[in-house]
Amino acid sequence: MKPTKTEDTLDINLKDFEKPVISEKGQDSTLQDSVKPKKELLEGIVSYKAKDYTSFNRKEQKLYLYNNAEVYYQDMELKAGIIVIDYNKNEVYAGRIKDSLGEYSQHPTFKQGDNLVEPDSIRFNFDTERALIFNSKSQQGDINIYAPITKKENDSVIFLYKGRFTTSKNIENPEYYFQANKIKLVPKKKIVVGATNMVIADVPTPIGLPFGFFPLTDKQTSGVIIPSFGEENSRGYFLQNGGYYFAINDYVNLAVLGDYYTNGSYGLRFESNYANRYRYNGNVGFRYENIIRNERGFPNYSKSTIYNIRWSHSQDAKANPNSRFSASVNLGSSNYYQASINQVNAPSFLNNSLSSSVSYSRTFQGEPQVNLSVAATHSQNTNTEDINMTLPTIQASVSRIFPFEPKSGIKKGIIQNINFQYNIRAENRILTTDSLFFKKEMWDDAENGIKHSIPLSTNFKILKYLSLTAGTSYDEVWTFETVNKYYDPELEDIVTEPVRGFDSYRTYNFSSSLGTTLYGMFNFEKEGQDKKIKAIRHVMRPSVSYSLNPAFDNFYETYEYIDADGQTTYDEYTRFEGGLYGAPSKNFSSSLGFSVSNNIEAKVRDRDSTATEAKKIKILDNLNFSTSYDLAKDTLKWSPVRISGSTQLLKNQMTINFGATLNPYALDNNNRLINTWNIDNGGSLFRLTNANINLSYALSSDTFDKSKSDRSTQENLRSGGRADDLFGRAQDFADQTYYDDDEESEDAKPSELYNYKIPWSIRFAYAVNYINTARQDEISSHSLMFSGDIELSPRWSVGASSGYDFKSNGFTYTQLRFERDLLSWRMNFSWVPFSSRSSWYFFIGIKSSVLKDIKYDKRRRPDQQL
Repeated sequence: MKPTKTEDTLDINLKDFEKPVISEKGQDSTLQDSVKPKKELLEGIVSYKAKDYTSFNRKEQKLYLYNNAEVYYQDMELKAGIIVIDYNKNEVYAGRIKDSLGEYSQHPTFKQGDNLVEPDSIRFNFDTERALIFNSKSQQGDINIYAPITKKENDSVIFLYKGRFTTSKNIENPEYYFQANKIKLVPKKKIVVGATNMVIADVPTPIGLPFGFFPLTDKQTSGVIIPSFGEENSRGYFLQNGGYYFAINDYVNLAVLGDYYTNGSYGLRFESNYANRYRYNGNVGFRYENIIRNERGFPNYSKSTIYNIRWSHSQDAKANPNSRFSASVNLGSSNYYQASINQVNAPSFLNNSLSSSVSYSRTFQGEPQVNLSVAATHSQNTNTEDINMTLPTIQASVSRIFPFEPKSGIKKGIIQNINFQYNIRAENRILTTDSLFFKKEMWDDAENGIKHSIPLSTNFKILKYLSLTAGTSYDEVWTFETVNKYYDPELEDIVTEPVRGFDSYRTYNFSSSLGTTLYGMFNFEKEGQDKKIKAIRHVMRPSVSYSLNPAFDNFYETYEYIDADGQTTYDEYTRFEGGLYGAPSKNFSSSLGFSVSNNIEAKVRDRDSTATEAKKIKILDNLNFSTSYDLAKDTLKWSPVRISGSTQLLKNQMTINFGATLNPYALDNNNRLINTWNIDNGGSLFRLTNANINLSYALSSDTFDKSKSDRSTQENLRSGGRADDLFGRAQDFADQTYYDDDEESEDAKPSELYNYKIPWSIRFAYAVNYINTARQDEISSHSLMFSGDIELSPRWSVGASSGYDFKSNGFTYTQLRFERDLLSWRMNFSWVPFSSRSSWYFFIGIKSSVLKDIKYDKRRRPDQQL
C-alpha cells in the first residue's frame, strides 16, 4: 500500500535562522538610555614600582610603595621615597623617608606634561587632577618658585600661598627674591601676584608693588622696554633706551628705542635682526638724534641733527653655490660717534673713517667659466668729511683659457701653457662731502668709465730648476668725458674745460720674471747627543723680473701760454687726465727688478718628554729685499732698496712686522736727490730714509683654549673699529646680549700651561716710525697701546685700556672697567678718568632677561666740545 503524501502546513526557510533576534529592549522606543553608565575608577593604566616592596591592603583598598617608588598615570609621573595609592578616594600620597641618621631623603618629584614640581609631600586626585603640595619648588623659564603650600587646580592653573620667586639658582638660600602672599601661576604663560615685596639677603626692602604681572613664554614675545632715567647739566632730565620690542615672527624682530631730554633733545633708534637658517642672516639699524645744547637765547645755544645707518648681511655658503649677496654698511653723519648723546659703542669716537660695501656676485658654470659681480662701495673720512662712493661697480671676467692645452695629461712647455683672460670693469664714482650727501649736487661731478683688460701669459721651466713667467697685457679704457686746455689771454690764465662725449685710449705692456727656490739645512745634532737646537732650515726664493712700458705720447697735445716773464711757453697735456682710470703714460720705462725672500725656521727639542718628533719654530717668517734698475732713465736709475719682514715669538703670541727703505743716492744742500752715490758724498753705502716696526702681543690664562667672541667685539667691528679692545670696550650694561652665559662647562679643563683659578688676559700693540727722507732724522710717531683684564676673585674682575704716546709725552684714551658678579645680579662700572671724553657709567641689575628691567644705572656723559 502506497503511503499518502500530505503537505506540511509549516513553511520553514533556513534563511530565517540567520536573522537576528530582536529583543524587547531593542523594540523600546527609547533607543538610548538617558542614564549614563558609571565612570570607571581610573581612566588609564596605573603602572608603578618600588625598590623595597609594594604592598596592597585589600581592606583599606590602598597600595603602599616604599623606597625609590615610582607611579605613572597618563601624562603624570610621580617619584618619591614612599607613595600610597588610595583606590577608594582615587588619590595618591607621596612623601619623603628617613635614613638611618634620621635625615629626610628621596623628596617627591611630580611631573605632569612639562611642569616639574619638587615638594616635601604631595596629595593628588586622579579624577579632578587637583593637587595639594607642601614646600614645593618649581622652575618656569629662568624663574625659580618656592611656596610652603601650593594648590594645583589642573595642569594649567596653580595657586601659591606665601610664595617667593627669584632668578637665583639656589632656591634654598637665594641672594634675593620677591615675596607675595598670593600668587597665581599659569605655566608657560604668566605669573600674577598680589602685594609683592623685594627681599635681599633675607632682609625686606622698601621696594614693593601692589600687584605684578610677569609673562612666561618659551617663544619670542613683544613687549615694552623700560627706559633708564637720569639728569644732565646741559639738557636736563632724561629718559633713555625706552621703547617697544616687536617679535614679528620666527625670522625677524624689531626694537624701537627712544631718548628724550627735557630741553627738547631726542633720539630714535631702530634695530632689527633677521635670519633664515641655512640661507642668510643679518641685522640693520638706523639711529637719528636731534641735539639741542643749552637754552635758546644764550650765546652758546646750538641745534643739530645727526644720523647713522648700519646694515650687515651674510649668506650661507650652502644656500646657493653659484651666487652670493653680502652687505656691510656703516654710513651717516661724519661727527655721529663724536656728538651722539647716547652711543652704545664708547670707543667708536676714535674711528676716523666709515666704510660700506654691498655686493652681488654670480658664477655661470661652463667652459670657460664666467664671473659677474655688482657692488656699491662707500668710504668716508670723518675728519675731512670727504665721501668717496661707487654706484655701482660692475665687473665681469672669463676664466683662463688655454687654447693649446693637450686633450689629456698635464700642460708642458711654453706653447701648451699659453693662456689668456678677459676682464671688464665699469664704474660710476662720486666724490662729495658730508654736507652734500644724499642731495642732487652730489651727482654733478660723478666720474664714470669702462676698462677692458686682456692679459696673456705663459710659464715654463728652464734648466729644470728655473721657472720663467712671461706675459703681456692689453688694456682699453672708455671714458665719457675728457678735457681741453688752452690759454685765455683775457683771463691771463690756463682754462680747463670739460668735453662730454665718448672717447677711448689703448695701452699695452710686457713683463717677465725668472725665479727659483733654494733650500738649505744646517744640522747641529750629532750621534749620541741630544742638543736643544737640532737643525735650522733656510728657504730662499730669488727672482729677477723685467717690465717694459711703452710711451703713449700720441695721446698728448701741446698748448702755448705766456709765463710770468712774458715769454711764450709750451706745455703738454692729455685730454684723458683726471679720468677715472688715469691717463696713458708718456714716459718710456724699461726696468729690471731684483728680489729675494727668505724663510728661516728651526727644529728644537720639545719640552714634552713624550713627544716623538722635534718641534718646529719660526725664526723669520718673511725677510724680503727688493730693488729695481730702470734702463731707460738717464739719472737715478736705481730705486731704493726696500726691506720688509715678519716673525712670531713666544709661542706665536707675539707678532713683529718691520720694514725699512735704503737709498743709495745722496742729497744736495737743498735736500734734493742728486745722481751721486751716497758713499761718494761722504756717507755710508746706503742712506736710511724711513723705517718702521709694529709689534702686537696677546696672552691670557686661556690662550690655549678656544677663544670666545662676544657682542662687544661685534659692535666694535660694525662701527668700523678694531677687533680688540685696545681703544676701549664697547659696553651697554643694560643689554644682556653683550654677555655670554657665565655658566662654566662641565667639560672645561684647565690648560696644561696654566691651571690657576685667576683668569687674566693682556694685549699690547707697539708702533714706531722713523723718517729721514730730507735729513729730518726724527721719529715721526711712537706709541704703545695696551689692554688687559684680570679676575681678582672668582666674581670680581677689573680691566683697563690705555696707551702712551712717546712723541707727545701723554696718555691716550684711557678706560677703566670694573665688574662684580653678584650671582643673580651684575654690577658694572666704566670710567674714563681724563681727556675731553671724561665720563663714567654705573649699572646694577638682574642678569636674567625675564627681569632685566629691574635695574639701576647712572652715568655722567662726556662734555660736548665740538
